[in-house]
Amino acid sequence: MAKRNAHIGSTLDELLREDGVLEEVSARAIKRVIAWQLQEAMKAQHITKTAMAQRMHTSRSMLDRLLDETDTGLTIDTLSRAAQALGYRVKVELAAA
Repeated sequence: MAKRNAHIGSTLDELLREDGVLEEVSARAIKRVIAWQLQEAMKAQHITKTAMAQRMHTSRSMLDRLLDETDTGLTIDTLSRAAQALGYRVKVELAAA
């Protein structure tokens, strides 16, 4: 008789939670979306990275870290300054797990 897979019927979130990586994977997914949205807004407004860094009153290397989808060390202040530089605002909400 073949072994049954314990994960059949479970959700991806359940599998990631069992493996202890749900929070890390979620953080990376959120950062990937934020970085993509910022890059798309910059592209739509024809704003270069250098000009964006100047609008944010920060360095180009800091902007590169902000746009790096794998760097999850993002502060609300940095995100807010980036949004304002593009004419946007930040909306953050908590959702039940």
